[in-house]
Amino acid sequence: MSDARRNTTPPGPTPADDPAADDPGQALRAVEAELAARWPEDRIEPSLDRISALMDILGQPQRSYPSIHITGTNGKTTTARMIERLLLAFDLRTGRVTSPHVESVTERISLDGEPISARGFVDTYRDIAPYVEMVDAAQPLRMSYFEVLAGMAYAAFADAPVDVAVVEVGMGGSWDATNVIDAQVSVITPISLDHTDRLGKTPGEIAVEKSGIIKPGGIAVVAQQPVDAAQTILRRAVEVDAVVAREGMEFGVLRRDVAVGGQLVSLRGLSGHVYEDVFVPLHGAHQAQNASLALAAVEAFFGVGSAEGRRLDEDKVRAAFASVSSPGRLEVVRRSPTILLDAAHNPGGAQATADAIREAFGFNRLVGVIGATAGKDAQGVLEAFEPVLAEVVITQNSGHRAIPADQLAEVAVEVFGADRVLVEPRLDDAIDSAVALAEEEGDLGGAGVLVTGSIVTVGEARVLLGGKD
Repeated sequence: MSDARRNTTPPGPTPADDPAADDPGQALRAVEAELAARWPEDRIEPSLDRISALMDILGQPQRSYPSIHITGTNGKTTTARMIERLLLAFDLRTGRVTSPHVESVTERISLDGEPISARGFVDTYRDIAPYVEMVDAAQPLRMSYFEVLAGMAYAAFADAPVDVAVVEVGMGGSWDATNVIDAQVSVITPISLDHTDRLGKTPGEIAVEKSGIIKPGGIAVVAQQPVDAAQTILRRAVEVDAVVAREGMEFGVLRRDVAVGGQLVSLRGLSGHVYEDVFVPLHGAHQAQNASLALAAVEAFFGVGSAEGRRLDEDKVRAAFASVSSPGRLEVVRRSPTILLDAAHNPGGAQATADAIREAFGFNRLVGVIGATAGKDAQGVLEAFEPVLAEVVITQNSGHRAIPADQLAEVAVEVFGADRVLVEPRLDDAIDSAVALAEEEGDLGGAGVLVTGSIVTVGEARVLLGGKD
């Protein structure tokens, strides 16, 4: 494959040569530019050779702390953030890896619940850059954007040092660059169709790759899955002699009630103990499911198993969940009319969001702003949202893989009909148009705008609208 030969672009400036060294913001932009010159994260070569070589040179930093590893199709980031909050409640120092970011690349590496500082990000990159160049020189392909970020995270966590790392895969599992950790607790959120060109055409095929994070002798905390995906996961667990904890059997959501600002849930843990009246400040059945996965993962990490009556401190559990946030996941950033941001970018995620909107919000008129990414099932996303949206404003984000607004609009017209589709290529104009349409309702308390379709779209809208963590 001629397009896969090693890129011989010279490395970026050293700190002494870097004119941005005294300006963290400028230095961060310089590092982002260097990272962007590498293979993007949507282009992968299925091998752990490069990241393993970097870890060898760095002295295996990822093995200096225990880890919890998370894969799945939807819910990974929120589940990771919930796990992190629970661990922090028990006075553990945490590192968290999530991707992609909503606004800033620094979000991808968090320490103690907060994104690493711009200076910390730059320093970590500069510290490992010479070793990355050594790997580049020795391998047929240079390290990719995501591989370097994974290496940075593992190095930063060792340097902190952290007590435990919470690691979300980038894509898949077996060949994902994060999969050089020996996580004794792995979490698999619901699997549905996404990245089908790389991971497989059915949930069962996709599960082959995702179940690769289950480690020998470990514990796999598994959400309810399609039958073929569940069979694949169980087969992998048997092969590596891992224990499986299944949602709906060993743990799960017993009850949930809609509450102001979120929901009140009762969760059954691994020992059978029920954690009653836990407030989760996020909307939808899928977020209650994420909470049950997070609780089971942390129980497994602390060794709470089948022994009847064993449990975590309930006050700490309640405090942890009450403090959870998940930017860009049905996030309210404006009122009158209400503006929601949601990063749903595949049909499964869009359906979960649509169900949550029906349950938690009493909109008389909801207008969508949708900008999607090439390679995704845009029609499936539009079809999932059609029943809850009165009209849709089609737009595009600034990402290099954004579907052109006119092209996406053709699909939207097939789903919504021409009279319910407006096209505004600029995102700021699209939001303004959607607000104007919503305001036609008259009762602004019953009007709303939903910005969705892509994490990039949501991130850019969040900047425009001043969203806060």
